[in-house]
Amino acid sequence: MTRRFTGWHMTIVLLAMFGVIIAVNVVMASFAIGTFGGTVVDNSYVASQQFNRWLGEARAQKQLHWSVDATIRPDRIVAVTAKAPQGPMDDAIVTVVATHPLGRLPEQQLAFRRDGEGRFVATRPLPAGRWVLLVEVRDHGREARFDDEVPA
Repeated sequence: MTRRFTGWHMTIVLLAMFGVIIAVNVVMASFAIGTFGGTVVDNSYVASQQFNRWLGEARAQKQLHWSVDATIRPDRIVAVTAKAPQGPMDDAIVTVVATHPLGRLPEQQLAFRRDGEGRFVATRPLPAGRWVLLVEVRDHGREARFDDEVPA
């Protein structure tokens, strides 16, 4: 003996289906809100006004032919090697700001000491976790900015 499929059965099927969809959306939205630390830029209109200047700076930086390599040692000390076409940049001034990719941890301003051959070593270790290093190199009135991500 089979039972008839009634309107109440269809109501239960629809409520269950939409209940699952809504529950998944709520879970995904809570994950998204919990892992995104904020905005990329505070005001996109103001950022768009700076875009052409940023492109010009990028072209000028590319013409310098500088290379910067940032690594992290097992003791969490950041080491930066800066080279120009004519050789290591021993006289350069290197500054690094380490930012957490998701904005959960505060920025870390790192100070460096010269280690010779264009190598600069941080004076203190970087806390555990993934970090994006914003490296700024200044040498003889010229400057360049690089970014690099270091693993956890």
